[in-house]
Amino acid sequence: MFLRVVIILQTLALFAAPVTAGLLLTSPGGQALHSASAYTVFAVAVLHLVAAILAWRPGGGSPRSILYAAGFLGLVLAQVALGIAQVKTLHVPLGVLLFGLSVLMLSRVPAGRRIPVASGGLAVREPDAMR
Repeated sequence: MFLRVVIILQTLALFAAPVTAGLLLTSPGGQALHSASAYTVFAVAVLHLVAAILAWRPGGGSPRSILYAAGFLGLVLAQVALGIAQVKTLHVPLGVLLFGLSVLMLSRVPAGRRIPVASGGLAVREPDAMR
């Protein structure tokens, strides 16, 4: 559950980055806002890596999510470096790729497990912590 929340935050932060980039082009305070959104994306990407490690360790599952989170953090670092270097021809497409990857990761993290109920045929979601 924690990993899903972190990926949702990551996706929202990546969605906010182009909004602040638009403000960067149109308002004097836009640079500070875009910089703050970049720091937020970086912090959430680090938190994503930590959450992936914590989700893997107790459950003993596949460490694949750690590999994805580490690769994502590497792409975020490249994105920040390209932004600082003002290489917009690579910075913008990489930002779109990051958002797409984040949405893809969000779609692959299970929200909960369905448990069939015999009485009414309804399904109830079981929280991730109870698995």
